[in-house]
Amino acid sequence: MAKLDLLVVSPSLTDRMQDALAEKFTLHWLAKEADQQSWLAENGAKFAHVLTDGHWGVKPDIMQHLPNVKVISCYGVGYDNIDAADCAARGVVVTHTPNVLNAEVANTAILLWLATARRLVRDDAFVRSGAWLNGGAPLTRSVENRKVGILGLGRIGEDLAQRLAIFSPEISYHSRNEKPGVSYRYYPKLIDMARDVDVMFCITPGGAATHHIVNRDVMEALGPDGTLINVGRGTAVDEAEMVKALQDGRLGNAGLDVFEAEPKVPEALFAMDHVTLLPHVGSATVETRMAMGDLSVNNLLQFLTDGTTISPVPECQNL
Repeated sequence: MAKLDLLVVSPSLTDRMQDALAEKFTLHWLAKEADQQSWLAENGAKFAHVLTDGHWGVKPDIMQHLPNVKVISCYGVGYDNIDAADCAARGVVVTHTPNVLNAEVANTAILLWLATARRLVRDDAFVRSGAWLNGGAPLTRSVENRKVGILGLGRIGEDLAQRLAIFSPEISYHSRNEKPGVSYRYYPKLIDMARDVDVMFCITPGGAATHHIVNRDVMEALGPDGTLINVGRGTAVDEAEMVKALQDGRLGNAGLDVFEAEPKVPEALFAMDHVTLLPHVGSATVETRMAMGDLSVNNLLQFLTDGTTISPVPECQNL
């Protein structure tokens, strides 16, 4: 049986993913084409199957050349770089990889909080520099018994809340709607929650609905003793205002795994020892990425078998 053509938008895949896909598909790597638009104009119509990731997505300049696409498998839980509503209207199924990365992203959020509150990076440098020979490092702040706010109490947010219990926090949350059966305090207005908590975890998805939802007013409400942890999407935070607030002391601390224009990071953050920076590695463990890759591949293979998928995005669950 002849193999089907698969458009791969992501610049790289694991060997495990490539081996599994190669049984059914001939892989065509968009990143290898010097003139992608011309190549897509000539070849795009032959692709019914697409594989991408949350960073690259399938943006309009690519989608316009895919008149016959039937399924888009996204390697990642975030899919804000794919117009899922438009895809659903066209009958195109979009899938992603939820649940398999919940634990690791929640772990990373806690890692950032601990590292920021206890100044892990600063104190590591303190020891390595030999400064300890001249006296102890400055005191840090405890993470025990803190008021914690979670922006986005989805699957990852709920997992995070369960893990945070060991620190005896008072947990509250802000989402678009109050969640039934949840014991944590619900805040209809984000700014009110920010004003009442010591640390705010941002785990909201990207997209127009959450763009700069953490704005200047929210950060000032969090305040000079407050901490912002972001493992969701960089676009959810007004990055320019965050930098100014951290410089001015209107926002106390930040732990960041995501950025607005990553991999570009505001250089002003580099010298701040009250800020901890990670290169978008929330789910970046061998075990989790393997599970994500398997799910991405299996969504495509199941679609080939019976036209269904394992984990369609909400917009496509009725297709």
